[in-house]
Amino acid sequence: MQRAKRHVLLLSLLLCTGVTDAIEPISTSIAVGMAAALTGFLASYQNILYYFNECCRPEWVYFNRTGLEADLESKLFGQHIASRIILKAVSGFMSNENPKKPLVLSLHGWTGTGKNFVSELIAENIFKEGMDSKYVHVFTSELHFPHSSQSDTYKTQLQQWIKGNVSECGRSMFIFDEMDKMHPGLIDSIKPYLDYYDKLDGVSYRKAIFIFLSNAGGESIVDIALDFWKAGRSREEIKLRDLETVLSLSVFNNKKSGLWHTSLIDKNLVDFFVPFLPLEYHHVVQCAMNEMKVRGHEPDLNVADEVARDLVFFPKSERVFAVKGCKTIQSKLDYYT
Repeated sequence: MQRAKRHVLLLSLLLCTGVTDAIEPISTSIAVGMAAALTGFLASYQNILYYFNECCRPEWVYFNRTGLEADLESKLFGQHIASRIILKAVSGFMSNENPKKPLVLSLHGWTGTGKNFVSELIAENIFKEGMDSKYVHVFTSELHFPHSSQSDTYKTQLQQWIKGNVSECGRSMFIFDEMDKMHPGLIDSIKPYLDYYDKLDGVSYRKAIFIFLSNAGGESIVDIALDFWKAGRSREEIKLRDLETVLSLSVFNNKKSGLWHTSLIDKNLVDFFVPFLPLEYHHVVQCAMNEMKVRGHEPDLNVADEVARDLVFFPKSERVFAVKGCKTIQSKLDYYT
């Protein structure tokens, strides 16, 4: 059994990495012979070739629209605009076998409103391994691009990273966190990969997904949400059209946005600017209840309410929006449970 397992692993590696296209004909004959010898064994174990090694194949990379819709509905709180945009944008893109360009989403809002969480939900419903997939790549400004003096080096490295990973799997996903801390002009180095090109140096980027996460524009979003609240209007009345133009202009003109005067905006290469609204008291309670459920505990409304009351809200007199959203819920629960 152990010997057969090693043979399966070898053949799996050949199929998953495309090595068969590059090896000599005699080696190909050996691989074909090995495959024939293992036919009887493999017949009893469906898809076993792809079980041991993640591949850029439907067994590992497939879109679960129903799963994404359910996750957005049951796990993301207070974000009716973001939920709708994300579901439609990702569903439309993943169902298109020949997209004209990569999907580019720019997520904006205060900390703790769900930007990183949504990125995880998207990954979990496209890649079998979720965020642990080797086809999901996360770049954090302060970790990967810490020194402004090395901006030119970062640009070259970033281009090489993206080209190399998309060459391995066209359905790669790239997440750029802390965009508001990224050096101005750095993100423009990947503009060609986000544009309407069929191929660049033999590589097609059209099926890749790029997600930018930023706190930039958060103040504009909060101001509009607060205006609706002061007018006695429900937050569910806030539409994308109320935020999209203000948000894109705010990000484009903000030197600390990571997208300051970027050609990505100027050339309309960002498909959607997705606003994340500040969270209210009952949303924080929902976050706490859900976290208890995730931990395998029976959700306790009294505990969730106690956690929510311990957070900082503004305006101070009315306590409408949580300053840190659901960011500190996990640590707060550790204290109260």
